[in-house]
Amino acid sequence: MSQLSIDFKETIPVGPLGIIPLESSAALGKKVNDYIVSWRNDRTGEHRSNILFEDYQRDSYLISSKCSRFGSGEAKGTIHESIRGRDLYFIVDVTNYNIKYKLCGHENRMSPDDHFSDLKRLIAAACGKARRINVIMPFLYESRQHRRTNRESMDCAIALQELRSMGVENIITFDAHDPRVQNAIPISGFDSVQPTYQFMKALFRSVEDLQVDKDHLMIISPDEGAMGRATYYANVLKVDMGMFYKRRDYSRIVNGRNPIVAHEFLGTSVENKDVFIIDDMISSGESMLDVAKELKKRGAKRVFVAVTFGLFTNGLAEFDKYYEQGIISRVLTTNCIYQTPELLSRPYYVNVDMSKYIALIIDSLNHDHSISELLDPYDKIHALMKRYGQHI
Repeated sequence: MSQLSIDFKETIPVGPLGIIPLESSAALGKKVNDYIVSWRNDRTGEHRSNILFEDYQRDSYLISSKCSRFGSGEAKGTIHESIRGRDLYFIVDVTNYNIKYKLCGHENRMSPDDHFSDLKRLIAAACGKARRINVIMPFLYESRQHRRTNRESMDCAIALQELRSMGVENIITFDAHDPRVQNAIPISGFDSVQPTYQFMKALFRSVEDLQVDKDHLMIISPDEGAMGRATYYANVLKVDMGMFYKRRDYSRIVNGRNPIVAHEFLGTSVENKDVFIIDDMISSGESMLDVAKELKKRGAKRVFVAVTFGLFTNGLAEFDKYYEQGIISRVLTTNCIYQTPELLSRPYYVNVDMSKYIALIIDSLNHDHSISELLDPYDKIHALMKRYGQHI
């Protein structure tokens, strides 16, 4: 479904559009803004004189804002221009550790808690003047703590309730670790978007001889939690699927979790097949690399790894080694979160640009259009297959 297939001229915007990317998402916000500016300038101008389309075509929809810090580490959010009556979209990357601030003379890197607090500061700075407030948070804050198994905090649920209480009407996230966390705000707008089509498009562009059929490709879920994602890919592409489950040592805890003893595989043979491992994130990468090694032991031809969020908390050294040994062929992650220059320079890395997709979501929501077709890319994937000569 192309951007131009939606007839935006037939609906009135909720309000003049305003985009406020926090410093953590400045680069992504600029790309999103550039797409929307280009699209709206290309649309016919029959409504330009209509007051309901005031400020519809602009040179930029970015709203100037800043979160300033005092020497004590305390902060305040400031919006530098009028946002009265605007349909505001805040974009924040809570994982961006590359932003620093001074605390009593010491340099600190911003944590997810700091980014989330800055988001709340800027929402508070809007002072209730906006027509509507929406938050685009690709990596959902504290989403890895999505359920309670003991006397534990439920940070993600509390954060969602905080945003709702501040007047946020819509929250858009990508590939939530467990989308059921939206049950914390059951009457609020919440969408977890999957970058399925973008991954397939990026894979085809980077692997020229890719063949999509049961004899040449297999989808792999690295654990039980990723089964839903893998099942969708396998059903849409009409290929087989396999999964690993983790055997853990529940007698001890290392780095906050029970260590993995072994990865056990369930599925048909992967021998001489390309395998496509799907998950929501790479944290340290240890588990993903173990799965890749197990697949190569079982005779897999090439291993492609696709995750929405590449955190790489232990660095890239192990990924470099596995690439040099031929265990992994490609690693695909999105630009929804911060990417280091080192990562972008790696020969095996494929950057999956989500800015156009986010821009289309914002443009659609500003017109109060349904985004259901954007959330299910079944037809787009099949069109992509035909474009690359694949028969499904």
